[in-house]
Amino acid sequence: MTGAPSGRVPILRLGDVLVTGLLDELDDKSAVAFTEELTERIVADRARGVLVDVSRLEIVDSFVARTLMELATTARLLGSRVVVAGMRPAVAITLVELGLRLPGVETTLNAEQGMIALGWRQAPYPPEGAPDVALR
Repeated sequence: MTGAPSGRVPILRLGDVLVTGLLDELDDKSAVAFTEELTERIVADRARGVLVDVSRLEIVDSFVARTLMELATTARLLGSRVVVAGMRPAVAITLVELGLRLPGVETTLNAEQGMIALGWRQAPYPPEGAPDVALR
């Protein structure tokens, strides 16, 4: 998510769920700052769920894996559930090859499935009760 002010990763709030993503160039310092900011937001926003989109992550190392595990554990202790969405096949394979496990980290194929796992449902279109207007 490039273009974030001061190199920060944007964290969006959708109801009681926070939505964020990891950059494709995640260094140790930014990973620690991201984790600190996200845990502060979980408390401040009383978030019951967090969706972390990792679809831009092309590589992963033990530090990033540990960061995700610690984030999930910390969030659970704060009463929030973390879903990691969009892991690329190469990243998953690398994690397996390195013997890295992500205990406590729930994953989904994409962000939409992650939001569904956190209890979000797509509103019917048009919204129920809206007048049925035909285009002429």
